[in-house]
Amino acid sequence: MSNTQLRDANGETAPERFLIAHDDYHARHVGRTADGRQFFVTTPFVWANSSAGGGEFAARYLFDDDGVLLDATIIPLGQRPGDGRMPGNVSAFAGQQSAVEALLEEIGPVTFADITIAPFRLTYDGVEFGMILNGPDEDDDEDDEWYWNVTIEPGDFMAFYSPWDSGEYDT
Repeated sequence: MSNTQLRDANGETAPERFLIAHDDYHARHVGRTADGRQFFVTTPFVWANSSAGGGEFAARYLFDDDGVLLDATIIPLGQRPGDGRMPGNVSAFAGQQSAVEALLEEIGPVTFADITIAPFRLTYDGVEFGMILNGPDEDDDEDDEWYWNVTIEPGDFMAFYSPWDSGEYDT
């Protein structure tokens, strides 16, 4: 049985697409390029206390009109400035901002707007990146109460849940 046939505690199957609503927080760099591709530029991170040793990144994901991933560009930015402690899950520093601006300029001009994309995953330098679909597998106990979600990785700093067309996310 594939994941798309499994149902969660609400009886829902896995989402094929989900909406990321443009906002002034984690989804500030989403929209469309002049040629119609959808994009998401973000700043994922690996926690400093992880086995991977931590690190900051800038990432640009390009999607076709149906929301299928076309291309990913990931820029490693090294360790988080300062002592590496996180006063939450958001960090901003000059090198990060420069990388985000460069990723946007390379695809510009852009229009910031809501996008609808398919979950995906890829590996870069041994680290899993993407908008990753999480849910059950065939071996889960039928009594477990679980729900489909999509998390932005690495860092798990945005989590999307049903309804998939709301654009709302948890941090």
